[in-house]
Amino acid sequence: MRNSLERLRCYGDVTENVPMSTLTTLRIGGNARAVVYPKTMLALTQVLRLLAKQGIPYKIFGKGSNLLCSDNDYEGVILKLDRYHGDFYFDGQTVVAEAGCSIIALSYEAMKHSLSGLEFASGIPGTVGGAAFMNAGAYKSCMAEVVSEVFVLRQGRCEWLSPAECGFGYRTSIFQSHPDWVILAVRFHLTKQDQTEIRDLMDRRRQRRMESQPLDKPSAGSVFRNPKDRQAWQMIDELGYRGRRVGGVSVSEKHVNFIVNDQQGKARDFIELVEEIQEQVRRQYGEELILEVEKFNW
Repeated sequence: MRNSLERLRCYGDVTENVPMSTLTTLRIGGNARAVVYPKTMLALTQVLRLLAKQGIPYKIFGKGSNLLCSDNDYEGVILKLDRYHGDFYFDGQTVVAEAGCSIIALSYEAMKHSLSGLEFASGIPGTVGGAAFMNAGAYKSCMAEVVSEVFVLRQGRCEWLSPAECGFGYRTSIFQSHPDWVILAVRFHLTKQDQTEIRDLMDRRRQRRMESQPLDKPSAGSVFRNPKDRQAWQMIDELGYRGRRVGGVSVSEKHVNFIVNDQQGKARDFIELVEEIQEQVRRQYGEELILEVEKFNW
């Protein structure tokens, strides 16, 4: 591994033995052997080629806002695109953004261009690539509604995929079943609208988030997907889980579909609480609560 890491430094910034807790909004996780920030798209292809040749596992992280890393160390490489792959370009009502671009920053830039469609993303602390990977959404909108193409590196080739080829569903996409595919960029189609109206809507939603979500505590956002005919938070609340604690994590008093890491919790605490809630919901309501948070290195 030592020789491989030295070679990787040719293509980007490399940091060794990095706590994954520093790479995620939940602030949980063991150490990663190395984190690499490729400097260009060409450098990224070379990094991927080298890792494949050496048989070194890797995982691409965005902002880590939807990840539950295990407490175990990861003997592989974390690839981060948010340092050098964050450019975006507006062309009329179209915007093309690299995968490492902040989706929040892009939503505000769209507003400044009097373009509507990304308001739902103005509170999602992730990257464009991560948002496409999860088909992230809020306020009854999602990425699938504004994405026209996704630029992907797969099987050694870069190509644009249509929304149909991306297999978007509720908080899902085809990329989740193809971890070797790398999202490089996304093209969005937006619509013209009065800038003041867009700004006012984003301001109102920001105020709502501040009032209803535990933004002051480490979390991974909403923990469970909503079943078809119910709201996950309602069932959790009716079961009396508001404030329920396991170890260093607890169900948020402010929003019960958030589990917050308020006392230096571990991944095992988080999973124990998740499984307890799932079991009780299954028993009382006959519903299967599916994790919205992605588990990594389990």
